[in-house]
Amino acid sequence: MRISLNWLRELVDIPMTPEELAEMLTMAGFEVEDIEDRRTWAEGVVVGHVLECEPHPNADKLRVCQVEIGADQPSTIVCGAPNVKAGLHVPVATLGTFLPKVQPDGLKIKPAKLRGVASEGMICSLAELGLTKESEGIHQFVGDNLQPGNDARPLLGLDDVILDLTSTANRADALSIVGIAREIAALTGTSLKLPQPKEISVSSDSDILSLRIIEPQACPTYIGTVIEQVKIGASPLWLQHRLQASGIRPINNVVDVTNYILLEWGQPLHAFDRDRLQAITKAEGRGQKAESKTHSPLQIGVRFAEVGEKLKTLDGQDRPLTDQTLLITANNQPVALAGVMGGEATEVFAETQSLMLEAALFDSAVIRRSGRSVGLRTEASARFERGINQAELGIACRRAVEMLAELAGGVVVAQEIADAGGSQSALTRSIELRLDRVNQILGPVNLGEELGELQAQEVERILKVLGCEVATTQDERVWTVTVPPYRYRDLEREIDLIEEIARVYGYNNFCDTLPDKTEPGYLSVEQALTRKVREALRSIGLTEVTHYSLVKPESDRQIVLSNPLFAEYSALRTDLITGLIDAFQYNLEQGNGPLNAFEIGRVFWSEEDGLNEAESVGGILGGDPTRGKWQQAGRERPMNWFEAKGLLESVFVRLGLVVEYQPDRRDHRLHPGRTASLWIGGTRLGTFGQLHPQLRQERGLLDEVYVFELDMNVLLDQMDRDETLVPVFKPYSTYPPSDRDIAFFVSTQTSVAELERAIRKAGGKLLESIELFDEYRGENVPQGPAQLSFSISLSSKRSYPDGRRH
Repeated sequence: MRISLNWLRELVDIPMTPEELAEMLTMAGFEVEDIEDRRTWAEGVVVGHVLECEPHPNADKLRVCQVEIGADQPSTIVCGAPNVKAGLHVPVATLGTFLPKVQPDGLKIKPAKLRGVASEGMICSLAELGLTKESEGIHQFVGDNLQPGNDARPLLGLDDVILDLTSTANRADALSIVGIAREIAALTGTSLKLPQPKEISVSSDSDILSLRIIEPQACPTYIGTVIEQVKIGASPLWLQHRLQASGIRPINNVVDVTNYILLEWGQPLHAFDRDRLQAITKAEGRGQKAESKTHSPLQIGVRFAEVGEKLKTLDGQDRPLTDQTLLITANNQPVALAGVMGGEATEVFAETQSLMLEAALFDSAVIRRSGRSVGLRTEASARFERGINQAELGIACRRAVEMLAELAGGVVVAQEIADAGGSQSALTRSIELRLDRVNQILGPVNLGEELGELQAQEVERILKVLGCEVATTQDERVWTVTVPPYRYRDLEREIDLIEEIARVYGYNNFCDTLPDKTEPGYLSVEQALTRKVREALRSIGLTEVTHYSLVKPESDRQIVLSNPLFAEYSALRTDLITGLIDAFQYNLEQGNGPLNAFEIGRVFWSEEDGLNEAESVGGILGGDPTRGKWQQAGRERPMNWFEAKGLLESVFVRLGLVVEYQPDRRDHRLHPGRTASLWIGGTRLGTFGQLHPQLRQERGLLDEVYVFELDMNVLLDQMDRDETLVPVFKPYSTYPPSDRDIAFFVSTQTSVAELERAIRKAGGKLLESIELFDEYRGENVPQGPAQLSFSISLSSKRSYPDGRRH
């Protein structure tokens, strides 16, 4: 929010510079993102009076002006603006003035010659002064007592400093000048000077206006005020300058007043043209355009929209409405989006003579849903979403009526109030606060040169400057604190009061010593082993990827969410392989080549005994593993089964694990003859296999792609064993090993793992290593079985005293 210091100074004394104020507010939790010192934009710009204006002798579009600027002699200034003429009072940048808003790097005014005529200054437009983006001509001052040579900044609203301030989400009261003024008063100890509008002395007149609030929970309070004899015109300059400083474009006196109250009190208001309200409702009743302005009874209502209704808002957009859109209606016809934006058909315009002023309280959640339903968020809805000050709704309404009477000549003729327990009732809350709890939470504070605890007198002082009422109980160290109405939504518990005490006392005044005992951070065993798994997978050239856990619902084993964010992604994934295949396909389609990747994440599934989840690690391999294809005449050589298995096996070796491979046909996505289940220590670890040719063709993948998925819990359990974690020294044999090669005719139904298991059992402790080095099928081998050749190494580590080996 943009805050004008000149405006603030009318409400509270500020005994500090803008920079000091910004620092104080930032330390109190209101971050000041920028300090815009407008005084520097027009330093050296004075009021000038154009005495003469003659055509330039050498240029058709230029004028030579004699301008009085308070000096001994008038200044000659060449001007190209089409609206310059004699008799005008204009802003003049004198020689030596620097205009930072002209051009990217600013402009310094120097004596110059334009087409042979000397020019001693520049007559400025609002764009050149930084007040607008574009201007059609020079600016003209209007009014009496315009003295040539006087500083022009007060007339332009450039004698101000603007703070661009951001408040936290819980401080809805800070979205107003009054809220910031209260905060400054609490931090500095100065007094507040808030405007006190007079009571509206008019009785309700149901013959003119009536209210029908169908949704009292969405709109607890509604105040409708009928104001007549209104004269639409431009707002006074002081009001326009304040709106411009806050980033709001002035429109007319009525709309500007509602925007002014929005900024001053944080209370959104809306002014309807009452005659247009009447015309809309009459036209709806007769099915034709109404011309009469007779003031028949007008019923203002609040309800949710019906499906199919539409409303054209002030921004000129036709917005289809849903059953979540809250509406303001006139005789049941939509005229505004409640709390968000008014309708174009009932806006105030130049011929408006009668108003219906709305001041209401809307539920935060309802306005949030309503604005989202039409894709619209405004300054008004932003305040309603955070929660406005309920107790001062009437004050904001009276303040607006008072200003409309002063600036537009309005006269109140009727007012109706519908209150279902909102701002019209006193909103109070009492909280018990313990001094011991305050010091326990906040710890020691700096008391001059010593450290100590916050004293009761200081706590009471802070609470009182925050607007709280403090009453002592029988225990002198315990208070009953009554929260002010404007902090009703924010201060709810004892801890909230303690936070406010710390904030106002100053976070920089608390002790900054560290606790006595500190412990260095460390990784848990699970985290350390998971890092080791990641390193092993990266070492074989895999890239880690991450996918969303939400997938499309396709099987009964999936867990389906009851309130998904997207209907098409409403189930939790049951494996990691599906996401890796999708990523592999996407990379190929994008021309990025095969994606060799792995992912560590959770999977979820449903069984008869309930819902389950587990940690898994999955991977995908494919493509040509070689670099440089000149030996292959530029052709791709797909990775074969043994190369892919070798890469995975190298991971297990790096992790110190011995894994067995058994045939597996359970996953229909994998090749039935090239898929294995992985076992370790008698426990199933996971699956490794080649993608099924049919799936590969459907997806347009490479000839051979391999995937694996391992149970992370089983993997970590096997790694978290002493024989795996702790290296054990094994002495070298003093004698060379004995190597033997043996070959078998073996049925293709017998796996290599079964043969290796039998060889290890037969070899016992003498078996050093075993390796399959050949498979032969063909001549001299019976049809059906295959010849498998193994190389085994036998060695004994045990020796006898006489040198013999066992």
